Amino acid sequence: MTLSSYSDVFSISHERDYEEDIHVGDLVRTGPNLYPHFEVVAVHGDKAWVRNVQNGADHLALLSRCRKINGQPAEG
Repeated sequence: MTLSSYSDVFSISHERDYEEDIHVGDLVRTGPNLYPHFEVVAVHGDKAWVRNVQNGADHLALLSRCRKINGQPAEG
């Protein structure tokens, strides 16, 4: 039995449709949701170690899903 996420079942894409450089110290959100907010602790390859600013919980996130808070999409 393979467990699927709601994103897989409903074909929801959380990736950005624009380029954005994410760096240590940036405040980001993941996916199209406005909350929760995370601080980027470290970046390696295509992943970021992020910390929830409200409860301090650490997570790993794909950089392609991170969006800078108050960041603007790149003009192109």
